Amino acid sequence: MRVTASPDRPALLDFDFLDAAPPWRSGCRWLAGARREAWLPVELVRERPDAAGTRREAGGLAVLGITRPLGAEADVAAATEALYRELFAAVRPSAQPFLIRLWNFLGAINAGDGDAERYRRFCVGRDAAADACFRDPPPAATAIGAPEAMAPLSVVALCSAAPAIALENPRQTPAWRYPRDYGPVPPGFSRGALLRDEEGTLLLASGTASIVGHASRHVGDVGAQLDESLDNLRVLLEEGSRHGLGRFQPGGVQALRVYLRDPAALAAVQARLEVEGWPTDRIAFLHGEVCRRELDVELEGVFGAV
Repeated sequence: MRVTASPDRPALLDFDFLDAAPPWRSGCRWLAGARREAWLPVELVRERPDAAGTRREAGGLAVLGITRPLGAEADVAAATEALYRELFAAVRPSAQPFLIRLWNFLGAINAGDGDAERYRRFCVGRDAAADACFRDPPPAATAIGAPEAMAPLSVVALCSAAPAIALENPRQTPAWRYPRDYGPVPPGFSRGALLRDEEGTLLLASGTASIVGHASRHVGDVGAQLDESLDNLRVLLEEGSRHGLGRFQPGGVQALRVYLRDPAALAAVQARLEVEGWPTDRIAFLHGEVCRRELDVELEGVFGAV
């Protein structure tokens, strides 16, 4: 599978950052760079109705997108639990029962204090719905806040007939082992995943931020946060290369997303990535809120073996 901003045929996953409707559009505002992220498998893509949401299939892969309303006063935990139960009910009995990569979007992700924060409530709801397979280990994932407080809860799930190889970053505590400081239940995601198909192996990097161990670093300094996030991404690529399925490097990036809490940081972040040699035509810059309120930038990406 290849990932491109300029698809030449129907895509299995098609994130249009300007024109798509949920769940394919995150609700995060496009700022600059690539306007589209399309995942193109070798096999023909078929779309069919599903009781839970929109489903697309291609060979041993499937994508399911589910969107549900989520008002400002909604019980986020209850809404998340209900959505994830629908997701598991649709995925587990299917020909592609393994969750490989998840994208989660909801409005006002940092609203609320302490354990009442919407992101922490989201984690509680997801954990309540999770089955044993989800926890052993959890899939790669991103959770980002849409700037609009009334944005729906949207989940896009990439599923496969065979499990992926879950990745952790040796610089970071596995998110599913975070201490109680970060909420009643730890976030349920791995730092990345290796996905194999007929064209080779892709490394799918989860949401990556300025975190070392389990602690946020460089609070208030977007540039330093970006550098720390890039360091984490490079270490994850090295970790993926150790599995012997290919060598992963920044130059093999097929798509990169940069979520910025403050759009005013865009020019500085663009300049820094250009200096570092990242291909700007493959980067989408989006206005989105990181799940930790003290952090201002988050990265995620897709890398092919080089």
